[in-house]
Amino acid sequence: MKFLDKLFEQQTRQLAQRSSRRGMLKTLGGLLVGAGTIPLLPVARAAAEAPGHPVEEGDPGSCDYWRYCAIDGFLCSCCGGSENTCPPGTEMSPVTWIGTCRNPADGRNYVISYNDCCGKSSCGACLCQRDEGDRPPYRPDKTNDINWCLGTSSAAYHCSTAIVVGVAFEEK
Repeated sequence: MKFLDKLFEQQTRQLAQRSSRRGMLKTLGGLLVGAGTIPLLPVARAAAEAPGHPVEEGDPGSCDYWRYCAIDGFLCSCCGGSENTCPPGTEMSPVTWIGTCRNPADGRNYVISYNDCCGKSSCGACLCQRDEGDRPPYRPDKTNDINWCLGTSSAAYHCSTAIVVGVAFEEK
């Protein structure tokens, strides 16, 4: 152990003789400023626009919005939330039903997770029932006729969201 202590002490002393506090602060400051400019690089912006995130067009407050191809319920975008988030005072159900919807902006199919927001009485605005691809209740993960609020603290249904999960696999 004495050998390691002596070696470490010797290396530390040599480093201290070759460098100064100002030089170390200058290097550290340069690294911090340089790291702050990384998001400005074109490579970083290109990575942020990764595939799987669709180009959004249309009105999320309309039943004709592309994400709502398999929705059945009140739209959270009309009830104080958005197509991705629940309104304040509600809780997103951990269980969902799924659908596959075609985005007219880029012509690709996307997997959509329909999550109910629970904890308040029904919103009552923007009721939509689009049953494209709906399955009978013997396939519960594909049906939208079930109260999905059973996994939350309150079984009261308020509205539904439509969250893009990713690009759907397309057979060639």
